[in-house]
Amino acid sequence: MLAIIGTVGVPACYGGFETLVDNLLDERDKKNVTVYCSSKSYSKRLTCYKNARLVYIPLNANGASSIIYDIVSMIHAIFLRPKAILILGVSGCIFLPIFAFFSNAKIITNIDGLEWKRDKWSGIAKGFLKFSEKIAVRYSDVVVADNEGIAEHVNDTYSITANVIAYGGDHAITDSLKVEDACYGLALCRIEPENNVDMILEGFSRTSMRLVFIGNWNNSEFGVRMKEKYRQYENIEMLDPIYNLDKLFDFRRRCSVYVHGHSAGGTNPSLVEMMHFNKNILAFDCNYNRASTEERAAFFQNANELYELINSLDDIDNANQMLEIAQRRYTWQIVKEQYLDLID
Repeated sequence: MLAIIGTVGVPACYGGFETLVDNLLDERDKKNVTVYCSSKSYSKRLTCYKNARLVYIPLNANGASSIIYDIVSMIHAIFLRPKAILILGVSGCIFLPIFAFFSNAKIITNIDGLEWKRDKWSGIAKGFLKFSEKIAVRYSDVVVADNEGIAEHVNDTYSITANVIAYGGDHAITDSLKVEDACYGLALCRIEPENNVDMILEGFSRTSMRLVFIGNWNNSEFGVRMKEKYRQYENIEMLDPIYNLDKLFDFRRRCSVYVHGHSAGGTNPSLVEMMHFNKNILAFDCNYNRASTEERAAFFQNANELYELINSLDDIDNANQMLEIAQRRYTWQIVKEQYLDLID
């Protein structure tokens, strides 16, 4: 039996880990799998999904409450006596020594994208997450990193070799891609400073090229400030989040270039999804993005460099390379096989 801990739950309705679990499950699979879900996020609570048993925890799975959410899930899992446990994220891993004492389960932990480095956390939160990461690496039988850059950190810091397993992106393709480009740039992310939102907006504000930027603008003071600062530019369109894959698919397939500003988090699902669309990609220059794109994207480090790339788009041709990498590395069938190999 396998227990999966650390996500909002399935069916996937939130983010990368949820989409991962959804794609690991298979309605044809008769394996005994239990997935822990947050009852706060589901008005309709299924007892079974794709032959997996769903257990609901009455806590939010994100923010500070994710620590207790994960710990309660682990306590419940002890009594299930699973053969293996897959933990996604390190929030509750401070409990792992106790779990390991009471359980013989094989512990597989995906440590996520070095959460303690993210700008949104306070100093205390960063310290806690860094300590949780240390505990996770020490008490896990297998450590999973979603990016070569994360694996290097694990090896350099803890002298442990992590298994690199990224994310699939082929689920984002819901229809034919054959459509004429609408000649606009597309950006898509959570509106946070570490995603270089200001840099992208500033770069496009100096040009006449249209930018469609999709994100949760109204969820933070930073987002509201960005929206107010750049709303005067007629070529910049700031849209609220779009979670419907069909609607998002239409924006993705019609754009002429995708701009990826993430500077943290390892392999970003939004990037590998977009690589399947056979579009030119401009990415912020950091080791994670270079690893994800095998250094074949066009990179920028500031608004000036982005402005120069926008003005020289006719000379950029990495779309076919992005697609080739995506089909070779970032399909759910490949990712599922890699996880099943670890679990088995």
